[in-house]
Amino acid sequence: MKKLILFLLLFWIAIGSYSQNFGMGIKAGLSSSKLDFKSSEFVPKDAQTGYHVGIFARVGGAGFFVQPEVLFTQTSGEFALNLQGNGGTENYQADFNRLDVPVMVGVKFLKFLRIQAGPIASINIDSNLENSVGTVIDADFKKATLGYQAGVGFDIGNLYIDAKYEGGLSNLTENISSFSTDNRLNQWVLSVGFKVF
Repeated sequence: MKKLILFLLLFWIAIGSYSQNFGMGIKAGLSSSKLDFKSSEFVPKDAQTGYHVGIFARVGGAGFFVQPEVLFTQTSGEFALNLQGNGGTENYQADFNRLDVPVMVGVKFLKFLRIQAGPIASINIDSNLENSVGTVIDADFKKATLGYQAGVGFDIGNLYIDAKYEGGLSNLTENISSFSTDNRLNQWVLSVGFKVF
């Protein structure tokens, strides 16, 4: 994980040295997420609020840009387990701490409006299932998954605002290379970034 972060930092610096349209900064934000296991036994409940903090870089020209990010993300999801036989349910909450690496590719309009989309790789740092004794045990969360993000952004001087939707790729494929793509959180993400240099 440390090697990945170091590689991305060196990559951004190398690109920046060859591009006049290079910027790097910090960002933070909130998310509203809903957990869906795509199973009749598990029923998703209300959306939960999470947060993320990290760094980003942007390089581009002629209205196009690429924006890789490295973010620590904390999210959660609530769901109910349908108990077979008695018609009752039990409620659970899953907490996810992960390292997210989205790479947005987009187009800039009117000097301040952006449209963007791209893949996101999520590396599980620490995830757990609360109140899971008895009925639901040994929850095995994937070490890494792939998904996508798409949305809009606004640039006001050195202030960057992003509104994106994040989803999984489970409807398209069950895996890409060695990364699983099922059972991701679907979430709305709002973040604010500040360009440092």
